[in-house]
Amino acid sequence: MSWTDERVEVLKKMWGEGQSASVIAKELGGVTRNAVIGKVHRLGLSNRATSGTKAPAKEKAAPKAAAAAKPKAPPKPKPAPKKEAAPAASVEAKPAPIPARKQIIPAGQPLPPQPSANEISPEALASVREVEKGAKKLNLMELTERTCKWPIGDPATDEFWFCGLGVQAGKPYCEAHVGVAFQPMSSRRDRKR
Repeated sequence: MSWTDERVEVLKKMWGEGQSASVIAKELGGVTRNAVIGKVHRLGLSNRATSGTKAPAKEKAAPKAAAAAKPKAPPKPKPAPKKEAAPAASVEAKPAPIPARKQIIPAGQPLPPQPSANEISPEALASVREVEKGAKKLNLMELTERTCKWPIGDPATDEFWFCGLGVQAGKPYCEAHVGVAFQPMSSRRDRKR
């Protein structure tokens, strides 16, 4: 589609009348809304007040000017709603602030035992240690969908690696690491008591 002089005149007329780019595109046919907008900008018609009749703009401005001339009474302040005593349940619903880490461990130093490690059964930890002895010790770039992504060691050292054994179906870890990572709901519930 090319912009003929006729089509440009229709565009200018409709744009000056305040028609939207979508309506103009439908009227012209064979052009998109974006093509109309692009042509409007290339023609320098983007400011509608300068391209068409100014009477409608003045009519719209007149009610605003009249409204601005009338001084409005200041709104009456609304009384503050009475606050009732908050129930005890809502006070307890606020999450406790997360305590800041008390100690910064320099890179290369082993991390202290994490609380979750203390909650894992000794049998599961022994199983994990045995599996880790036979692990493939992959780096990040060697991981695939079929390799265990359990991280081992401190990421700040050269001795950091991933397990790399075959994963359990639908899980990101091997069978031993799934046993540590995904614990049954009942055992988690028991720990909270």
